[in-house]
Amino acid sequence: MGERLTVRGTGITLLLSALLEKKKSADGTLGWEVHVRDDGLDRAIDAAGGIAPLARKIGISQPSVSNWTRVPAQRVIAVETATGVPRNDLRPDLYSEQAVSPELVDPVDAARAQEYALLAMLLSAPPSRRLLEQLAALAGDATPLGRAHAMLADAASSAVAAKVEREYFDLFVGLGRGELLPYASYYLTGFLNERPLSRLRADLAGLGIERVANNSEPEDSAAILCEIMSGLADGQFGVSPDAQRAFFEKHVSPWMGRLFADIESAGNARFYRTVGALGRTFIGIETEAFTFAN
Repeated sequence: MGERLTVRGTGITLLLSALLEKKKSADGTLGWEVHVRDDGLDRAIDAAGGIAPLARKIGISQPSVSNWTRVPAQRVIAVETATGVPRNDLRPDLYSEQAVSPELVDPVDAARAQEYALLAMLLSAPPSRRLLEQLAALAGDATPLGRAHAMLADAASSAVAAKVEREYFDLFVGLGRGELLPYASYYLTGFLNERPLSRLRADLAGLGIERVANNSEPEDSAAILCEIMSGLADGQFGVSPDAQRAFFEKHVSPWMGRLFADIESAGNARFYRTVGALGRTFIGIETEAFTFAN
């Protein structure tokens, strides 16, 4: 069995000054649900202020959350982002200590993994107040990426979580659809669930990366692809640098820079304008680095 798409943890310790702990996934199938709400879900509900606020923050219906006995695997990242409750507390059965020792990961690759993880978190759900406070502590420098970090930190320091939540809804969810559709198929063909998605699924199968059961989110979403790239960069999926480059060049670089540029210029974007700038800058650096390596 391969690694599962949405049950691996990615930290942003370098970017957020060691405020989050890096975790990894544990392989295996999901067991039967118990009939009482577990501690992790209770903590998330308390942190969100109730079932209805939690449902609103992650963009699903209140009855869906009411029926949970634990956080579904495909919702762990969104719930963690919305509430600040760590994923290893939400689902300890799926998350354990990371497989690759930090000292064995190249510092550049570790930083890349953390950058992708940050983007995955911000694309998967609106940031909680706790995450905004952490983002406000980001330090910038004179490099293009450092300036993008400084802009994100400045935006986070003055952001109101409820307003950012509404902004996220308008950008990516909407009534019917959001202003933007962050999927490879849409950006490459103009339609959802097209050949880019089927090609991605074939390549994921070849890498031994499996989709979590009952996860309705297409694998070609920007959030999932950033999560995958984080795992490729830090060695969680155990693929070669050549395979990592091939995956990036086939599934990420042809479109994701355009998505981030669209986020940066979107009419509904305020806080997310700086997320777009960060993503556009980082994907540009990645593209240049992989081209040079090739």
